[in-house]
Amino acid sequence: MTRRLVALGWLAGAALLAGCANANPYPPVPAPLTEAMPKPPVSAEALTWQPGHWDWNGSGYVWQPGQYVPSAGHTNMWLPGYWAKTEGGWAWQPAHWQ
Repeated sequence: MTRRLVALGWLAGAALLAGCANANPYPPVPAPLTEAMPKPPVSAEALTWQPGHWDWNGSGYVWQPGQYVPSAGHTNMWLPGYWAKTEGGWAWQPAHWQ
């Protein structure tokens, strides 16, 4: 009976650890900081506000403040940075226009 309980305990522990192997090992992305959107600068080209966002620098998150960027070349869909599971493990996907 004791051997069965020990074996069952080992199996349960192994199952729990196996489930953790796919978990993201990096800390969660912090909530965005609140920032005021200033008036756009005077410019000959159309500008779009790119919101501030967190970026991963290899050891932690760094806040990138919002800024006006040229509107040409991207859609209006802004995606904040996130962690994606890839064949090689977890990879940081930087914030970008889609």
